[in-house]
Amino acid sequence: MVDGVVNSSSGSVPMIFDTSGPHRDIRSEVAKLCRNFQGEYWRKLDRERAYPQEFVQALTRAGYLSILIPEEYGGAGSTLSAAAAILEEIHLQGCNGAACHAQMYMMGTLLRHGSEEQKRKYLPVVATGELRLQAFGISEPMSGTDTASIRTSAKREGDEYILNGQKIWTSRAEHSDLMLLLARTSSIQKPAKRSDGLSVFLLDIRAAQSPGLTIRPIPTMMNHSTTEVFFDNVRIPAENLIGEEGKGFRAILSGMNAERILIAAECVGDAKWFIDKSVDYANERRVFGRPIGQNQGVQFPIAKCYASMRAAELMVGKAAALFEAGDHCGPEANMAKMLAADAAWEAANTCLQTYGGFGFAEAYDVERKFRETRLYQVAPVPTNQVLSYLAEHVLGLPRSY
Repeated sequence: MVDGVVNSSSGSVPMIFDTSGPHRDIRSEVAKLCRNFQGEYWRKLDRERAYPQEFVQALTRAGYLSILIPEEYGGAGSTLSAAAAILEEIHLQGCNGAACHAQMYMMGTLLRHGSEEQKRKYLPVVATGELRLQAFGISEPMSGTDTASIRTSAKREGDEYILNGQKIWTSRAEHSDLMLLLARTSSIQKPAKRSDGLSVFLLDIRAAQSPGLTIRPIPTMMNHSTTEVFFDNVRIPAENLIGEEGKGFRAILSGMNAERILIAAECVGDAKWFIDKSVDYANERRVFGRPIGQNQGVQFPIAKCYASMRAAELMVGKAAALFEAGDHCGPEANMAKMLAADAAWEAANTCLQTYGGFGFAEAYDVERKFRETRLYQVAPVPTNQVLSYLAEHVLGLPRSY
């Protein structure tokens, strides 16, 4: 086995790869929690396209979702690398953090740019789980990854903003009390810089739904609880503006780097899960009188996946360290996300190939995790956009778009 022993055929979860690594105690406790939510739990949710309420509640009670909230507001006040360890372990254990990971990476926008009054009003109740901050409203049907071209508008009227427009791929909106929302507060033609004129709001979904806010689920290839959201003259108190009006794009960027690093950690966890499953099955499955893992055609792809995963893991650690130090980490965060997503997808393909026909059987969980990890070739930032960023901002090549 690879740093651990797993019995795929019995349905048990993978062991931790390296028990002497950073945040060992956190990883151990997260692993214990995840053992209460093994394969059948996730298979049932997948079939029903249901939200993992019990899993999210368990993580909340354990304090993991408030890991980045400072102690003075009721959280653990820990580091991004600790949050990354939590999410990596969740995925290593065969679970899925997508139902709740946004609460971690959205904290940066509120913590860095929110007023003291906003922090004291919302962070303590988010930390206890009384309110959920899980929805991130940025993408729109016509803008895609061109965030600066969004058209959802927020017009000031007295002590309120009037919100009109549409968001898409807003995951967890049906299961969140609050939404971090990016909207245009000045005409798209007015700003000298394309990213100016955008503002960030903390929207109370409960108050907005009656009237004016409509949430429609979008069925997808994996159970991701994603939606499209429509705003029809939704009123937002002016006090819910986060930071300075028209300067919201920069506030969102700090959260995007955290998002890339944390999702990269999830991808590393997925890669480890697939590698462990592959190694175990390759040792157990016997064809022509010997284990299939004895064949180089089987073992070499798994070994390659292991090397790719370890390289991605190092970049995740580098990006997290820069983020925690307050240093510029855009290139590292993007590279971490790309390399980890590639490593996870490579490991997923190799695992399915190793299992052969059994990989398509629901009971082994390979096909479910295969579908889940495919998402991160596209979200939250597609590979080609990462490459364009690196080409322009790191290598100094001409801007491509």
